[in-house]
Amino acid sequence: MEAFRLTGKTAIVTGAGAGLGNSMAAGLAEAGARVALIDIRPDIGEIAKRMCGDGRELVGIQANLTDREDLQRGFGACLRLLGGVDILINNAGMQVRGRAEEIALGDWDRLMELNVTALFEMSRLAAREMMKKGYGKIINVASMLSFFGGLNCSPYAASKGAVAQLTKAFSNEWAGHGINVNAIAPGYMDTALNTTLMADQERYREITLRIPAHRWGQPEDLIGTVIYLASRASDYVSGAVIPIDGGYLGR
Repeated sequence: MEAFRLTGKTAIVTGAGAGLGNSMAAGLAEAGARVALIDIRPDIGEIAKRMCGDGRELVGIQANLTDREDLQRGFGACLRLLGGVDILINNAGMQVRGRAEEIALGDWDRLMELNVTALFEMSRLAAREMMKKGYGKIINVASMLSFFGGLNCSPYAASKGAVAQLTKAFSNEWAGHGINVNAIAPGYMDTALNTTLMADQERYREITLRIPAHRWGQPEDLIGTVIYLASRASDYVSGAVIPIDGGYLGR
């Protein structure tokens, strides 16, 4: 359907060097968008180049989103290369595991800077550009831990709770400017972020048994919902946090 096409649109995806971000960036490009991948990886330009072809246009920008000046530089570089921004996906994030009483405060600070502050600043920078034309789509990557506390990952749970609330707060402020702000909440995903958890065979088995779909999610499982939220098909959807979890939350 034409409403789902992204031809002529420009998109920025953070944390797009691998995993969920890379898969979402590929999906946007396949739907017709020109996409800028932001990542701390020094080879992000080569990654983007390898993804091009068959009409797909992607560029890579290296930036450290925990460095506020570098974040602004990276965003500015994306604008110059794309000529503007219609779609922003705030995907960059990190995990810290451990008991709350043992986690170093520095680890808390680094996680919050990337998972919350960088998302806040990227969203504001993008929204200012989107307001000029009265149109834009911002998609935040929340989590199952936006809904429950989890175990031995309190900083991450706190950050993803903040992502869900920022999604709603941004929607309240920006929907009237033609900017739709929504979030996806991936369930247990087979990505590098969960390597430690998946290595615990007992815990892995317990989680898998609790998922009605009887499997962990793959990065490509997010693409359909992301394209919907990035397209005109979702023009009357704002402030939503959509689980993509194989039915986990409904259990």
